[in-house]
Amino acid sequence: MARFTEEFENPEDARLLLSEIKSLARSSRKKEIRFMEVCGTHTVAIFRYGIRELVPKNIHLLSGPGCPVCVTPNSSIDQFIELSRMPGVIGAVFGDMMRVPGSDSSLEIEKAGGADVRVVYSGLDALKVARDNPDKQVVFFAVGFETTAPTIAATVLIAARDGVENFFVLPANKLIPPAIRAVLDTEDLVLDGLICPGHVSTIIGSRVYEFIPSRYGIGAVVTGFQSTDILFAISLLLRQIVEGKPRVQTQYSRLVSDDGNPAALKIMNRVFEPCDSSWRGLGSIPQSGLNLRPEFVRFDFSNRLDATVLKSKEPEGCLCGEVLRGKKEPVDCPLFGSSCTPEAPVGACMVTTEGTCQAYYRYRGRVR
Repeated sequence: MARFTEEFENPEDARLLLSEIKSLARSSRKKEIRFMEVCGTHTVAIFRYGIRELVPKNIHLLSGPGCPVCVTPNSSIDQFIELSRMPGVIGAVFGDMMRVPGSDSSLEIEKAGGADVRVVYSGLDALKVARDNPDKQVVFFAVGFETTAPTIAATVLIAARDGVENFFVLPANKLIPPAIRAVLDTEDLVLDGLICPGHVSTIIGSRVYEFIPSRYGIGAVVTGFQSTDILFAISLLLRQIVEGKPRVQTQYSRLVSDDGNPAALKIMNRVFEPCDSSWRGLGSIPQSGLNLRPEFVRFDFSNRLDATVLKSKEPEGCLCGEVLRGKKEPVDCPLFGSSCTPEAPVGACMVTTEGTCQAYYRYRGRVR
């Protein structure tokens, strides 16, 4: 793997890019330049490489709603906790979801109390659990963005083809472009450019971001995850500012095309259809989620839950919502680093390694 990444971590290339960034930042004549990265992996990479400390002081990097664990609202987590308590049900989840606090419990607590909740790495793993336990109902917690949705769709197609009747999903997938639009519509939030996600864009392509310069007048660059990838993206955004020509550019062209992955999109769109969806910190965003299409609705376990039983609430004092909208930084939260730590998270952004709060916590010695 190293040979595929080393060329994008070349120190000399990084120095040249930093020199260009400093020159462009001066040429912009702006007192403050605010870029937002819309991907949790970018957030971690920016901290890990110390990029916040390397760029000029008038460049401010903000984190957006790019962590799927973080943006999954308590209402969805509470639903899955509720179904995990049902007799004869096995819950299957990605590992990070186990520790995310719901309104009154977490899946980790439920498992310790006897619930059959299992960590899986994919929908196919959950399908295997269903095949191995024909007397149980196995429910997969379908979280994630466009990156994981095609694989979950493929799992549903396999279950339908093979007549697996005890496999279900709890749909909670999200779509990134509507969330970006919601962030950019946030009152009093001023941004000068977006660092767009690499993973998601391998599926959806870069053309879908054209609304960013055309409607909001700022640039967008799709980039990779190594140090020079991110520095190159910052330099491209700065050059757009200096030239006064905001546009969509793809630095991550080794994996991202204009139109993405047609095969993955075809599978995703065959099984799922867009729906309004609730996001932590952003509220309900039109057409930002994915529901199963009518021909696959029999796999949707949410139809078997009594929604009126659930009354979700957010942790008191937690600022995860404001952090995900770029309105606050983790250090602004009164719980950060005291009652909320990676070992005992209160908010979702502190749970996963891609959460903004955990990134701040792990690298807080580098926060300026």
